[in-house]
Formats: sequence, C-alpha cells, structure tokens
Amino acid sequence: MTRRTFSLLLLQMGIASALELKLPLKPKSVRLALVGDTGTGEPHQFDVARQMVKARETFPFDSVLMMGDNIYGGQHSVDFRRKFEDPYRALLESSVNFYASLGNHDDPNQRLYKPFHMDGKRYYNFKLGNAEFFALDSNYMDRTQLDWVEKQLSGSSAAWKICYFHHPLYSHGRDHGPDTDLRRQLEPLFLKNGVNLVLSGHEHSYERLKPQQGISYFVLGNSGQLRPNNLRPHQDTDKGFDTDQAFGLVEIAGDELYFQVISRIGETVDFGVLKNGKEKAQLPLPLTAPARRDTAFL
Repeated sequence: MTRRTFSLLLLQMGIASALELKLPLKPKSVRLALVGDTGTGEPHQFDVARQMVKARETFPFDSVLMMGDNIYGGQHSVDFRRKFEDPYRALLESSVNFYASLGNHDDPNQRLYKPFHMDGKRYYNFKLGNAEFFALDSNYMDRTQLDWVEKQLSGSSAAWKICYFHHPLYSHGRDHGPDTDLRRQLEPLFLKNGVNLVLSGHEHSYERLKPQQGISYFVLGNSGQLRPNNLRPHQDTDKGFDTDQAFGLVEIAGDELYFQVISRIGETVDFGVLKNGKEKAQLPLPLTAPARRDTAFL
C-alpha cells in the first residue's frame, strides 16, 4: 500500500494525520490561506475545508483569499449555504475572513454578499501587515478597472504587492491555458509598479511557474473542482499537482514569503520561499479594448 493510498484510507475512516508544517511561524508574520474554484458543495470541497481547519491548529491564519468560481450553479441563499457557509463553518465561526474575487461562474452580485468582504465592489484592495492585496475582476477588464489598478499599485508603499483574480496570465493547463489578452493588459502594469506575486484559479489544478520577468505566478484552481491530469509538461513549470484537490498557506515575514500547498488528504505537495527585492521594470501601458471572458463551463 502506497503512502497516498494509506492517507486516503485514513481520511475515509475519519482518522486525521498530523500536518507536517513547513512554515516558520515567525513572530508578527502575516498568515493566510488560499483557495480557488471552490463552490461545488461536494464532499471533496468539505475534505479540503477540514484540512484547512486542521492546518489552522498549527498555523493560525485569519484570512483566506478566494480565486473565483466561489459558487457554481445556482446563486440563491441555499447555494451560498451549501457551497460556502457549510463547508467553512468552523473557520467562519472562528472569525476567519474570506476575501473573494469573481470567476466566470460567479454572479457579479456576489460582491454584495458580506462574508466575501467585497464591500459591493468588483475589484478592491486591502492591507495585512506589510502586504497589500489587490482583488481584480478578470471577467471584464475595462479601461476603468485598468486605471484603478494603475492608480492603486503606483500609490502603494507596501513591501509586498499581491494581485489575485480568476483567469491566469500564465498556465499550462490543457483545458484553458494562459489568458494572453489579459496578460497584455495587466503584465505591463504589474512590472511597472513592482508586483511581487500573482495568484489565479480557473485551471482546475495547481501550478507554480518559474518567475516571469521577476514576478511569481501561482495557479490554484483545485480547491473544489478538479480536472485530473490536466497539466501539460512544460519547462516553465516549477511545480504542478493535478491528481487531487488542494489549498495553500502563506506566511509573510519581512522580505520573505513562505508558502505551502496541501492536498485534500493532508499531504504537502509544494513548499518554498519567495524573496522580495527585485528591480521594477519600466514598460509602456497597453492601449487595448476591454477583454470579456467566457461564461461557459469548459
């Protein structure tokens, strides 16, 4: 019996194995979790949520970033309860804050749902410690939003500038791949204004890419949905995982950002550290038309 098969058997029996934490737990660090493409209401989403609760016992985080596709299918109160409130009830009752971005399966009215902390906005920003987070709406990247991104990034003095949204600028997933139109619009802004890290979902797997022009890109779209064997082998992929659901943990301490990605059965599938201190590239801004995203489930 393999280690993975044994871990899965323990999970099915309700026996929790101890999480092997790879993060340093430094004093006064910023600690958060990452999920993407969660809102199925299916058992595997609940399995991931239980692993998040376990992780929080040794890694006390108070914030969760959501990469979109928060609620699949119906968008009624019963759907929000079954696909968000029930899976994450233990975290919500412990005052953990979820900060959502919108995916192509999400109704824009989710911005009014208070537990998503969007404050009625399709895109917004907030600070935690020495980091500032920018949640964007990649479904419709119009000039108004691009101007907002430029203004907020250029005016930020945060040591860590982290952008997150649904459609990945870089991806080697078989189903969707990279959104090159969105990349042409956003990447020059990110390079010009010193963005350190970009997080996305949409592709139902996990991929950490080699830094692109000094920016780190992570795709985490398998916290609820999963497309097995979805990743194409590529030299620009530092780490990929496409055989089970997963979520991420992040710890920011000074000029270091530590990360750990954990599977539905509690196994660490990736971990490491990013260093702050790259030079900002100066590139002209693109003048492009608004980019609309697909709304069909592919």
